[in-house]
Amino acid sequence: MSTAATRRSEWKISPVFLGIVAVMAVTGWAVWTDFAASAGLAVFLFVTSAWIVSLCLHEYAHARTAHHSGDITVGAKGYLTLDPLKYTHPLLSIVLPVVFVIMGGIGLPGGAVFIERGRVRGRWKHSLISAAGPLTNVLFAIVCTAPFWLDALDGVPGVFRFALAFLALLQVTAAILNFLPVPGLDGYGVLEPWLSYKVRRQVEPFAPFGLIFVFVLLFFVPEVYNAFFDAVYALLDALGISQNDAYCGYQYFRFWEDANPLCEQLVG
Repeated sequence: MSTAATRRSEWKISPVFLGIVAVMAVTGWAVWTDFAASAGLAVFLFVTSAWIVSLCLHEYAHARTAHHSGDITVGAKGYLTLDPLKYTHPLLSIVLPVVFVIMGGIGLPGGAVFIERGRVRGRWKHSLISAAGPLTNVLFAIVCTAPFWLDALDGVPGVFRFALAFLALLQVTAAILNFLPVPGLDGYGVLEPWLSYKVRRQVEPFAPFGLIFVFVLLFFVPEVYNAFFDAVYALLDALGISQNDAYCGYQYFRFWEDANPLCEQLVG
């Protein structure tokens, strides 16, 4: 294969990603039309596939920004194809995200792209590479909430509205968590280039445990959990999404549980 052909293949969109987009489209249509026998299962598949799409876009944004900042190796690693299998870590990318969504409706971008930072020159470029991923979650949240803040919900089926609200909640939680200035998260990656070499060396050993520390606080310190979701729901409210809409989206997502009477009433 020629070098030119190799380079073109590095940018070719993965069939795996296109397949996930197709699942998202079909299940979104099933939720909208109430075609599925189980509305909850359709919501689960729609939100999960849309979440994986957002994960791919999150990691692609990191890689694409790195590519334009000097790390041309990201193409050979497959990061520019949007293939989720290229970003996958069995625990961080599959197990933990599903567990956290089911346990508490928290979006955890679990992929990983490995940037050769030595190829990137300039502190602003390093910061932008780290910020690009969570900014994608912000953009995804804006798109999901557009019908709400544009007051364009006339004709939108109730269950689809709930699914969008819950998907927006996942994007908002992911953006907030990623922007925390905690070692191992993107927020720290934004700040790191501006810290002294001594500080970076002192913090480096804690990076693998930063995410674990955050979730221990969230799930075992009620005050932290409540403050976090107060901030999430305040942002959602500013975007036109009520807490009931997001809550009902979460309830439909957990299709294996009995339907909530409040949500069934709100659908009607």
